[in-house]
Amino acid sequence: MMGNELKTKQGKGGKNVDAYLAALSEGDRQALENLRVAIRKAVPEAEEGFSYGVPAFKVRGKPLVCYAAFKNHCGFYPMSPDVLGMFAGELIDYITAKGTIRFDPKKPLPVSLVQKIVRERLKEMQD
Repeated sequence: MMGNELKTKQGKGGKNVDAYLAALSEGDRQALENLRVAIRKAVPEAEEGFSYGVPAFKVRGKPLVCYAAFKNHCGFYPMSPDVLGMFAGELIDYITAKGTIRFDPKKPLPVSLVQKIVRERLKEMQD
């Protein structure tokens, strides 16, 4: 692997993350690309692919976090209610649910917060 290339695997049906992102509107694509870069910087050893039908980063074959775009929002999925709960105070401006953070692509999650969440999720997976 050279330079800033990302490790990616195709999802079911030949999907790949670049194709998924290319099919999005400019605003959604930019928001998710920024999220993707933040995740990659937090856990450079993670492998990119698909899980539950959406782009995901995996560690040792297990989903670390996922993200996706929908009609009216983007979603970031730390896949852990416990990890999400640790950052509840920093997520008050976002809609959260069991393992989900919904955000408007015009108001993306702060990079530093994404990286803290991802690192905490990785730590949880290793315990």
